[in-house]
Amino acid sequence: MANSPQAKKRARQNADRFTVNRARRSRIRTYLRKVEEAIAAGDQDAAQAALREAQPHLMKGVTKGIVHKNTAARKMSRLSSRVKGLGAGA
Repeated sequence: MANSPQAKKRARQNADRFTVNRARRSRIRTYLRKVEEAIAAGDQDAAQAALREAQPHLMKGVTKGIVHKNTAARKMSRLSSRVKGLGAGA
């Protein structure tokens, strides 16, 4: 347990940051899941719209340090290629 006032403050800050980060991570996953569901349904227009909606949230997660930038780039790349593949299959 933290004893010094500085350590107690850091513990409080970490708890608050954890809560915010958990909410942000959950929001990012929700947007990515919407893209996945649209791809699974085979609806390219909905998938494209969901991808455009998910990108800013994912990139904001990068700037806030929740997601590594290469991870975000990889996810966007793979999702966009899958969305493009829906159009080629039609």
